[in-house]
Amino acid sequence: MKKCNWNFKIFTRQKTAITTIVLLLLAFNYQTYAQDGLAGINEANQLVRSYFDAGTELMYAVGAILGLIGAVKVYQKWNAGDPDTGKVAAAWFGSCVFLVVVATVIQSFFGI
Repeated sequence: MKKCNWNFKIFTRQKTAITTIVLLLLAFNYQTYAQDGLAGINEANQLVRSYFDAGTELMYAVGAILGLIGAVKVYQKWNAGDPDTGKVAAAWFGSCVFLVVVATVIQSFFGI
Protein backbone atom coordinates (compact mmCIF):
# COMPACT_ATOMS: atom_id res chain seq x y z
CA MET A 1 0.00 0.00 0.00
CA LYS A 2 1.33 3.37 -1.02
CA LYS A 3 1.44 6.22 1.48
CA CYS A 4 0.01 9.61 0.55
CA ASN A 5 2.36 12.49 1.01
CA TRP A 6 0.20 15.44 1.91
CA ASN A 7 1.98 18.65 1.25
CA PHE A 8 0.46 21.25 3.57
CA LYS A 9 2.86 23.92 2.40
CA ILE A 10 0.84 24.60 -0.73
CA PHE A 11 -0.13 28.09 0.36
CA THR A 12 2.71 30.48 0.31
CA ARG A 13 2.56 34.01 1.62
CA GLN A 14 1.50 35.42 -1.72
CA LYS A 15 -1.26 32.88 -2.22
CA THR A 16 -2.55 33.48 1.31
CA ALA A 17 -2.56 37.25 0.77
CA ILE A 18 -4.34 36.95 -2.57
CA THR A 19 -6.93 34.59 -1.09
CA THR A 20 -7.55 36.95 1.82
CA ILE A 21 -7.96 39.93 -0.48
CA VAL A 22 -10.39 38.05 -2.73
CA LEU A 23 -12.47 36.93 0.26
CA LEU A 24 -12.58 40.48 1.64
CA LEU A 25 -13.63 41.89 -1.73
CA LEU A 26 -16.39 39.30 -1.96
CA ALA A 27 -17.58 40.15 1.54
CA PHE A 28 -17.69 43.87 0.75
CA ASN A 29 -19.38 43.18 -2.57
CA TYR A 30 -22.21 41.27 -0.85
CA GLN A 31 -22.55 43.99 1.74
CA THR A 32 -23.09 46.64 -0.93
CA TYR A 33 -26.01 44.65 -2.38
CA ALA A 34 -27.78 44.55 0.98
CA GLN A 35 -31.01 46.57 0.99
CA ASP A 36 -32.85 48.32 3.75
CA GLY A 37 -35.44 45.76 4.89
CA LEU A 38 -37.86 48.32 6.30
CA ALA A 39 -37.98 50.27 3.05
CA GLY A 40 -38.75 47.07 1.13
CA ILE A 41 -41.54 46.11 3.52
CA ASN A 42 -43.08 49.58 3.31
CA GLU A 43 -42.92 49.53 -0.49
CA ALA A 44 -44.57 46.10 -0.61
CA ASN A 45 -47.25 47.34 1.80
CA GLN A 46 -48.03 50.32 -0.43
CA LEU A 47 -48.15 48.14 -3.54
CA VAL A 48 -50.56 45.65 -1.95
CA ARG A 49 -52.77 48.43 -0.60
CA SER A 50 -52.91 50.03 -4.06
CA TYR A 51 -54.48 46.84 -5.44
CA PHE A 52 -57.43 46.90 -3.02
CA ASP A 53 -59.31 49.68 -4.79
CA ALA A 54 -59.16 47.80 -8.06
CA GLY A 55 -60.02 44.54 -6.28
CA THR A 56 -63.12 45.92 -4.60
CA GLU A 57 -64.30 47.49 -7.84
CA LEU A 58 -63.75 44.15 -9.54
CA MET A 59 -65.82 42.44 -6.84
CA TYR A 60 -68.63 44.93 -7.38
CA ALA A 61 -68.50 44.32 -11.14
CA VAL A 62 -68.53 40.53 -10.73
CA GLY A 63 -71.40 40.89 -8.26
CA ALA A 64 -73.38 42.97 -10.75
CA ILE A 65 -72.87 40.45 -13.55
CA LEU A 66 -73.76 37.50 -11.33
CA GLY A 67 -76.74 39.43 -10.02
CA LEU A 68 -78.06 39.96 -13.54
CA ILE A 69 -77.54 36.30 -14.42
CA GLY A 70 -79.25 35.23 -11.19
CA ALA A 71 -82.16 37.57 -11.83
CA VAL A 72 -82.67 36.05 -15.28
CA LYS A 73 -82.57 32.53 -13.78
CA VAL A 74 -85.12 33.46 -11.12
CA TYR A 75 -87.37 35.08 -13.74
CA GLN A 76 -87.21 31.97 -15.94
CA LYS A 77 -88.06 29.69 -13.03
CA TRP A 78 -90.89 31.95 -11.95
CA ASN A 79 -92.37 31.97 -15.45
CA ALA A 80 -91.99 28.19 -15.72
CA GLY A 81 -93.84 27.74 -12.43
CA ASP A 82 -91.07 25.78 -10.68
CA PRO A 83 -91.76 25.16 -6.99
CA ASP A 84 -88.18 25.99 -5.91
CA THR A 85 -88.28 29.58 -7.21
CA GLY A 86 -88.18 30.99 -3.68
CA LYS A 87 -85.08 28.96 -2.82
CA VAL A 88 -83.24 30.11 -5.96
CA ALA A 89 -84.27 33.73 -5.35
CA ALA A 90 -83.03 33.57 -1.75
CA ALA A 91 -79.71 32.08 -2.85
CA TRP A 92 -79.33 34.73 -5.56
CA PHE A 93 -80.11 37.57 -3.16
CA GLY A 94 -77.81 36.12 -0.49
CA SER A 95 -74.89 35.84 -2.88
CA CYS A 96 -75.30 39.44 -4.03
CA VAL A 97 -75.43 40.67 -0.43
CA PHE A 98 -72.39 38.55 0.43
CA LEU A 99 -70.29 40.06 -2.36
CA VAL A 100 -71.20 43.61 -1.36
CA VAL A 101 -70.52 42.92 2.33
CA VAL A 102 -67.16 41.28 1.62
CA ALA A 103 -66.04 44.17 -0.57
CA THR A 104 -67.13 46.68 2.09
CA VAL A 105 -65.42 44.77 4.92
CA ILE A 106 -62.17 44.50 2.97
CA GLN A 107 -62.30 48.20 2.19
CA SER A 108 -62.96 49.17 5.81
CA PHE A 109 -60.53 46.64 7.27
CA PHE A 110 -57.58 47.95 5.31
CA GLY A 111 -58.58 51.57 5.84
CA ILE A 112 -58.62 52.56 2.22
